[in-house]
Amino acid sequence: MLDSDFFSANRERLRELFTGTAPIVVTANGMVQKGADEAYPFHQDANFWYLTGISEPDIVLVMDKNKEYLIVPGRSDSREVFDGAIDSAELTRLSGVTTVLSEKEGWKQLEGRLQKVNHVATLAAPPAHIESWGMYTNPAREALITRLRAYNGELEILDLRSHLARMRMIKQPQELDMIRRAIDATIDTLKDVTKPKQLAKYAHEYELEADITRGFRMRGTTGHAFSPIVASGKHACTLHHVHNDGLLASNELIVLDVGAEVSHYAADITRTVISGTPSARQQAVYDAVLSVQNYAFGLLKPGVTFQDYEEKIMAYMGEKLRELGLIKTINEESVRHYFPHATSHFLGLNTHDVGDYERPLEPGVVMTVEPGIYIPEEGIGVRIEDDVLILENGIEILSEKLPRTLVSL
Repeated sequence: MLDSDFFSANRERLRELFTGTAPIVVTANGMVQKGADEAYPFHQDANFWYLTGISEPDIVLVMDKNKEYLIVPGRSDSREVFDGAIDSAELTRLSGVTTVLSEKEGWKQLEGRLQKVNHVATLAAPPAHIESWGMYTNPAREALITRLRAYNGELEILDLRSHLARMRMIKQPQELDMIRRAIDATIDTLKDVTKPKQLAKYAHEYELEADITRGFRMRGTTGHAFSPIVASGKHACTLHHVHNDGLLASNELIVLDVGAEVSHYAADITRTVISGTPSARQQAVYDAVLSVQNYAFGLLKPGVTFQDYEEKIMAYMGEKLRELGLIKTINEESVRHYFPHATSHFLGLNTHDVGDYERPLEPGVVMTVEPGIYIPEEGIGVRIEDDVLILENGIEILSEKLPRTLVSL
């Protein structure tokens, strides 16, 4: 597991990258209500965790010149009974931050600085609702900025997101170790549940999901890095089918898009399998996706830009779609009808991790390679996804131990 030296070093790197003298103030996520007095399971802001290793809500990190301290909110007696008390010594052990202050003491100290400066560096708040994703965002960053400006209405906010994105984009050896562990647990679990005799026992998508969950936990992970996708037949044409409530049939393809999590680091692997014998059409679509993935692997190396990479893959995918008789003319509109998502995304503390998509690839980048073809009118969906590490002279396929075959793994 990662120790306090890792998080202390991340804070020092941020200080070096952010060359200003303004105080740096970063907040943890807050709890979000699920219903009545129940909150949704807490998930920490990845940037805050990257700097502290702390998984408690509402704590504030302050980095001011050579000083750093944590501001810890108080808890009512009843909440301590249900949720437990916050242990200041444990916060120091995790983060390496030796000064832990109460809400009143910490904000009094920070207020004195805020009234003397013109700028404060923090993570800009997202909009309250992201319409394209149909979801509300955690309000903690907006609440922090509102409170900061309450002490000094003239404060200019300096956004740290690009700095942390650049830092997190290149994985350190300790991070790669966590990712490899998450990938290995995912591989071993998928090998178990997709053995021909085992796969034939499942009647519903949720049964597969349950055994994947069990496999992740019994292998020492904290569970799923994201909502697992077990999608059979036509369900596989819904890219993020997470209900996992369908029946399984021996003549239908099953898309398994899952990933274990270790110390907040994610794996993200997809395999398409079948418990019976694939039809010639199913096999042809599968082979086309596999060919596109192999082509993508051959493109990746330091210096490659996402835009050039994705354009080349779209053109190659177009050739495969035309061979399958799905399109006649290769253009973005026709290709995206059957391949509606990007081939790759960064992977790390978030499944879709932060990074600069305008910046050429560098050694240390971890990313997915996941082409797919989805034909709703035929009830066929195929996606194959592996996790890769960019090396000095090419790539390492981190999930290479998991076979990429349709009939059995």
